Amino acid sequence: MSSIQAQFPDFTTHHAPYDAIDPAGALKGSAAGKVVYISGASRGIGQATAVAFATAGARAVYLTARSEDALKDTRALIRAANPETDSAYSVCDVTDAGQVEASVADCVARFGSLDAADANAGVLGPWTKIGETDPAGWWQSWEVNLRGVYHVIRFTVPHLIESARRHAAQGGSGGHLILLSSVGAQLLMPGASDYQTSKHAINRLCEFVQTDHGEDGIKCFAIHPGGVATDLGLGMPEALHDYLDDEPELAAGFAVWLCSGAADWATGRYLSATWDVGEVCARRDGILRDDLLVNRLRAKP
Repeated sequence: MSSIQAQFPDFTTHHAPYDAIDPAGALKGSAAGKVVYISGASRGIGQATAVAFATAGARAVYLTARSEDALKDTRALIRAANPETDSAYSVCDVTDAGQVEASVADCVARFGSLDAADANAGVLGPWTKIGETDPAGWWQSWEVNLRGVYHVIRFTVPHLIESARRHAAQGGSGGHLILLSSVGAQLLMPGASDYQTSKHAINRLCEFVQTDHGEDGIKCFAIHPGGVATDLGLGMPEALHDYLDDEPELAAGFAVWLCSGAADWATGRYLSATWDVGEVCARRDGILRDDLLVNRLRAKP
């Protein structure tokens, strides 16, 4: 694992929520008045993120996933976390543009606005060498992980732009868009070509969102949620399961922190939820000066 860590900044890493990203502490009230849209919200990281935004005072959280029963479970957790946070859901397959468009329209019709979006839905197929893969299964990873994320971007961005302008006029921050990436985006691990290339593409897509819509007020981030023992994470080879030692609430709190406006200077970049946010912000000048945490070709030794 040391060769992996060498590719990243030497920030202090966390495996569980801590004070700076606590939605019930330092971030309490940071989501007040905001409507948050979350795909893949039926379990794991997406579910924890929904609860975190409710805890931070969100006015409403809109949930999508393919399992209605699991979405109902998430709504119940939201009510328990904050009875004042409204919620709604729709059963939605992110690979279907029409379904995503309809779910976003329903969110705005119900709650009147959309202030933050979290593209959390993803899939991890079996780890197989390229020459032995099932073509349909390989491409399905891209359908969910990249096309699904694109659909969320495409149909939320117009509403997020409105939010960004409204909040800016009020002296606040809105229009946040979080894309779930992975540390795998930066790695080359045998058998993971579909998953890791799709996540690498998400990082670049994040940069394009910022290039195209940064002037409109959009704040887009691609994040590694940590190594979480979700059903998806446990689909990795068993030898890697020891690295699934991060709590889903870590990524959830990190998402709330990003949408608070505290990291608006770092838009268009890859960030890890495990990195200490105080240390990340302390290196702001260097990150911006050297244009770090983005996908670039190294052409010099």
